[in-house]
Amino acid sequence: MLKKLLFGCCLVAFVVVGSAIVLYQKVDTYLTQPLQLSAEQQFVTIRQGESLRSVLKSFEAKSWLYPSIAVHLIHRFYPALAKIKVGTYQVKSGEPLHNVLHRFTAGDEYQFTITLIEGSRFQDVLQKLVAEPHLKHEIQSMSEADIAKRLSIDESKLEGLFLAETYHYTAGTSDIEILKRANQKLKSVLQNAWENRQEGLPLRSPYEALTLASIIEKETAIKDERQLIASVFINRLNKRMRLQTDPTVIYGMGSRYDGNIRKKDLITPTPYNTYVIYGLPPTPIAMVGRASIHAALNPEVSDYLYFVASGNGGHVFSKSLAEHNAAVKRYLKQLRIKK
Repeated sequence: MLKKLLFGCCLVAFVVVGSAIVLYQKVDTYLTQPLQLSAEQQFVTIRQGESLRSVLKSFEAKSWLYPSIAVHLIHRFYPALAKIKVGTYQVKSGEPLHNVLHRFTAGDEYQFTITLIEGSRFQDVLQKLVAEPHLKHEIQSMSEADIAKRLSIDESKLEGLFLAETYHYTAGTSDIEILKRANQKLKSVLQNAWENRQEGLPLRSPYEALTLASIIEKETAIKDERQLIASVFINRLNKRMRLQTDPTVIYGMGSRYDGNIRKKDLITPTPYNTYVIYGLPPTPIAMVGRASIHAALNPEVSDYLYFVASGNGGHVFSKSLAEHNAAVKRYLKQLRIKK
């Protein structure tokens, strides 16, 4: 009788162990299967309260995974994989499921990017933020003054107060947070550049340096020209000459600018028209990158007082008005030939 009972227990144990091995193999096979997406990559958002089982069932419903009893057993064989974290993740077609689950449990959310472009205006930045689908949108109903208050910025105008750079963020980050980071980054870069500036510059504050940098940013996108263009403006400031730079005229014209600057525009007073006013305009006219800040505070040493487009992508620099007028004539002649 005892032998029969012992045999029965061994048989049950054998069946249990055998079943466990079979189930373990099913789970292991399930976890190693590659995702079959309809596109090369997709985004998956795990929300508060969602379980591993519900997430995998949604994968099966989309035919990303084949249905299996294993979906109910993963948490028993691999309890750590059940501890998925809230967030938005990228999954790729062909990658093994266990790779995806390790990402979910590590909270390794996908890093989206937004690039604020040099030379853009504040309104361009706002439009760019509004168009980002993975951001939490807060600024749409806010005025410029409201945004400034949220960011603890004292200036009444926010033009140019954000560093042109690429910023990474996870889904659900607020647009105001991106602006905060861009403003803090600008302050840091600008202050560092100001503390290491060239001596004897006719700039009274980091804000004036930023304003000059924004003009340089609008005048050229050519890396090797920035410091030379900066030297022209610094030389003119030192000589109490008007800067006479077209981007400031355009900015002052606002919505009146239709793509052309006419003679009457050059003599029409605005706070930004540097053909009329002396010195720098009251605020920056665009967003800047690091290179233009560096150029504004570290200009080349030169005797140049003028520059004009060469017609070939760069500029021609001159020391006298006669040289400059000759360069302008050559440029206009090139334009006529190209027409």
